[in-house]
Amino acid sequence: MTTALRVPEELSARVPAEQRGQGLDRDAVRLLVSRGTEVSHHGFAELPGLLRAGDLLIVNTSPTLAAAVDGRIGHARVVVHFSTRGDDGRWAVEVRDPDGRGTTRARAGGPAGTEVRLPGDVRLVLEEPLTGRSPRLWWGRVSEPGGRVPEADVPGPEADVLRLLGRHGRPIRYSYTERDQPLSAYQTVFALPAADGAGSAEMPSAARPFTARLVAALVSRGVQFAPVTLHTGVASAEAHEPPYPERFAVPETSARLINAARAGDGRVVAVGTTAVRAVESATGADGVVRAAEGWTDLVVTPERGVRVVDGLLTGLHEPEASHLLMLEAVAGRAAIDRGYDAALRGRYLWHEFGDVHLILPEEAPHTEHCASNCR
Repeated sequence: MTTALRVPEELSARVPAEQRGQGLDRDAVRLLVSRGTEVSHHGFAELPGLLRAGDLLIVNTSPTLAAAVDGRIGHARVVVHFSTRGDDGRWAVEVRDPDGRGTTRARAGGPAGTEVRLPGDVRLVLEEPLTGRSPRLWWGRVSEPGGRVPEADVPGPEADVLRLLGRHGRPIRYSYTERDQPLSAYQTVFALPAADGAGSAEMPSAARPFTARLVAALVSRGVQFAPVTLHTGVASAEAHEPPYPERFAVPETSARLINAARAGDGRVVAVGTTAVRAVESATGADGVVRAAEGWTDLVVTPERGVRVVDGLLTGLHEPEASHLLMLEAVAGRAAIDRGYDAALRGRYLWHEFGDVHLILPEEAPHTEHCASNCR
């Protein structure tokens, strides 16, 4: 069963697709397509032929931050993963131990008052756990040299976390990867700089295989794009925690595009679970998407269902609880089990540099024919 899925270590994607051979680009990954419990195997570059005019892709424009910074607690070396900035200027952070291989391992959080020394004489003080469910993530506040705490909306010259990340940060890297990568390897083609410098602690990875060339081919096909934003925090796979609140925005133009696609014959396909979470947070019980922004703690479950999304393009990840529930809400348990089994048998590559899974609704045979031949 999918809930007991264990991915063999050799199926972890260790480097980006474009580094696996000469002349390869980001779209040189495999694409597993599920329509109900039927699966087929493709290359990602075939995506334009699998969609049709009138379909709409919801894409997350959040850029990835260089969110990992070296520090010290006393004489001990640690690595701080900056996750999410709160409205009061504090940051949700995870403090981890270096593992000697260029990556990190989990470390007990806290206690309150713990001071982490960071580059540039910046201090991070842990104040309280993010939630009562797990001690892994803490709210922390930075201070400038001399101990001055900057106001939430007036960043100090050294204590401002975004400047700290820009000067001393690097992308969060996990142990299954082979080596450090530049921040550019973690940006998607849809990433846009946020006016306040905000971004995601970890890449919205479902969009990584898209290239400018492929986007142009989709536009030529008649596929539309609706940008939304959701700034993702650090992954919670270790703790199997539900998602904690994250900042999102669905602009008016995108809301109108999504509603128009639903009113016509187009399918609304979210690129990544982050896009699902953003758009479903802006959708009323009446199924209408309205412009919205703020914080969302929405957990999409099979019981709640999805109100807008017809399909989902997602990476292959070991199914942490909330991620799996969202996939089941879109396609049903049988389809997800069948897809994951096919991915394992087909030796697809997992994680953020790996292959991807396109989940589409089941369709009648004549509709399938039109979808593959209509222009």
